[in-house]
Amino acid sequence: MYNLLITDDESEIRNGLSNYFPWHEFGYQVVGQACDGEGALSFIQEQPVDVLLCDIRMPSLSGIDVAERLYRQGSEVKVVLLSGFKEFEYAQLAVQYGVKRYLTKPTKYAEIAEVFEHLRSEMDHARMPAPSPPASSADNNLTDHTIEKIKAYLQDNLSAANLENAAKHVFLNPFYLSKYFKTKTGENFSDYVTKLRMQRAAELLKTTCCKTYEISEIVGYSNAKNFTRMFRSFFGMTPREYRNEE
Repeated sequence: MYNLLITDDESEIRNGLSNYFPWHEFGYQVVGQACDGEGALSFIQEQPVDVLLCDIRMPSLSGIDVAERLYRQGSEVKVVLLSGFKEFEYAQLAVQYGVKRYLTKPTKYAEIAEVFEHLRSEMDHARMPAPSPPASSADNNLTDHTIEKIKAYLQDNLSAANLENAAKHVFLNPFYLSKYFKTKTGENFSDYVTKLRMQRAAELLKTTCCKTYEISEIVGYSNAKNFTRMFRSFFGMTPREYRNEE
């Protein structure tokens, strides 16, 4: 069992997360609650904690402040942040302090389950002695699953595909995801999205009667001129020329 500390300045959220999610089924036990950042840091100094689930916005010390202090102390506590929908501006700061995963409010059962299952797998693998081929294989499988999930999401949501939406889909910090994707695939995230959009556009030009501006919107460009410019850069010809090419 991994020890979990839940920190939020709203008692209803704290108690709800502590009491209404079956943490034991996922390999965690709630060892305490804290109502602010100072309380969380004090608890961690006095009690063994493996994971801190912490709200970003709190009086006195924010979740980012707590993550920074733990990072500078060399703490091994894993931090999962609770974030409001429009708090991505904090993501770049958070990744500097080792925060890879977050949950958005209001939290949903499936999202909590997925985030903490992945986190437990990472911690389980980290505890295995190295070198260990089985652990390496498991890590690769975990990586493959995450990357494939991102790619499938992008394929199905090209019109709204961006870094923030993809990060939300796999519960990762968007700035961490950008580096992670590049490391694992060798491609920049933005370049990969552009490639998917151009490939889909080319397919639509050859197989449908949709007009250029309609295809532009389908693949995620609100401005048809920008789409045409990108298409020409990618294929060396305009959408019209591509469609008419034998």
